[in-house]
Amino acid sequence: MIYDAENGSAMPGRLARAEGDAATGDAATDEAYDGAGATFDLYYEIFERNSIDNQGMDLISIVHYLQGYDNAFWNGERMVYGDGDEDLPEDQRLFNRFTIAIDIIGHELTHGVTQYEAGLVYKDQPGALNESFSDVFGSLVKQRAKMQTADEADWLIGEGLFTSNVHGAGIRSMKNPGTAYNDPILGKDPQPAHMRDYVQTTSDNGGVHINSGIPNRAFFGVAKALGGYAWQKAGKIWYIALRDKLAANDDFHTAANKTFEVAAALYGKNSPAQLAVQKGWDEVGITLHLDKKQGCGKNFRQFLGWP
Repeated sequence: MIYDAENGSAMPGRLARAEGDAATGDAATDEAYDGAGATFDLYYEIFERNSIDNQGMDLISIVHYLQGYDNAFWNGERMVYGDGDEDLPEDQRLFNRFTIAIDIIGHELTHGVTQYEAGLVYKDQPGALNESFSDVFGSLVKQRAKMQTADEADWLIGEGLFTSNVHGAGIRSMKNPGTAYNDPILGKDPQPAHMRDYVQTTSDNGGVHINSGIPNRAFFGVAKALGGYAWQKAGKIWYIALRDKLAANDDFHTAANKTFEVAAALYGKNSPAQLAVQKGWDEVGITLHLDKKQGCGKNFRQFLGWP
């Protein structure tokens, strides 16, 4: 269900579109409706998950929140979207409405999934993982809506969110973290793609939106190596790790090891999928802590044709 805050802060506001209703003609309302539907479908049809809580929870979204609000967020119960800079003269706008990017919708709703599963603490590396899982599944929502393979996808988060006044393609790049934008007003995309460039900071809850570039790049590497539709194998590995393996305070190395374990459980020890997971994390400077029971080990680089 979609509610309209009518540029105020009271929630939920006026019911704008109920489940099964026809399109309203209001772009934000209809984008929020379609994006929530696409996110629900990804989780239900691919991962057999029934909504955010896996118990059929109603997906409630609120559009037109405040005036000139440049953000979207999951508040623990529902989605809330601002209209960006649509109240400003066109030549001064930096952000379009936040419902315009379907991956942002999937991203924010996935914060709800994380809330009900691993409950990753929103600080430092657990917080960056929280953000990264949202980027992963937001990207998969977009890719599935477009029926794009890993090779065909642009791997941008927030494509279309910036207006033409901004020098940028999106707010983040999973393929090349740190390259999504470089703008005189907004500055340069600060995301690192490797642990050697990990940003130690007290701002942004310890850099949760910054250092998420590292696990983002790891997932991209895995999806690229496996090919085909990223939600079929790479996405399934990440989803089961989030659902069954990760805990609130887990860090990047733990996530790497847990996705490696899941890959073995799903596709077999030393399978191409498990090797792709190890390579993906290795490429961003995260070496898995392996024992003989986990597989791979010394033959990993030889198998992949590495020197």
